[in-house]
Amino acid sequence: MRRILLATAFAVCAAPAFAAGSVTLALDEVHTLTFKNPVGTVYVGNPAIADITMIDARHAFVQGKSYGRTNIVALNRDGAQVFSSGVNVTGQEGSGTVVLNRGAQRITLNCAGNRCEPTPMPGDGKDSYDPANVIASQHQTAARAAATAAEAGR
Repeated sequence: MRRILLATAFAVCAAPAFAAGSVTLALDEVHTLTFKNPVGTVYVGNPAIADITMIDARHAFVQGKSYGRTNIVALNRDGAQVFSSGVNVTGQEGSGTVVLNRGAQRITLNCAGNRCEPTPMPGDGKDSYDPANVIASQHQTAARAAATAAEAGR
């Protein structure tokens, strides 16, 4: 009996300290991850689905970028794996998002109050997706130019 307890205790202590589970988040949502051990390097299996930003050695933000499943693996400074988890990025349930299907054409709308605005999502038709992305890109370019000008003026 003593040998079994000792063997079990050794196996638990020798096992790598990483989680075997998954993180589920909605598209364009951010969740915080807390690592049990300090992390030196983090890898995302498919950065088109999820992205991770380290806050410090024990905390990170995970963002859902596209629908699908990928994984995150974290290594300590010695290169030993200390964390492993699947990441599932899903739709936003109960968020006021409406998907309108017109034959093969799909349009995603985000509704709040008495108004619905187009919100391009992967899988939407080109006619609704492209114009909204052009507007968003122009807005981001203008914001970056303003920030760069403000920084240069300091």
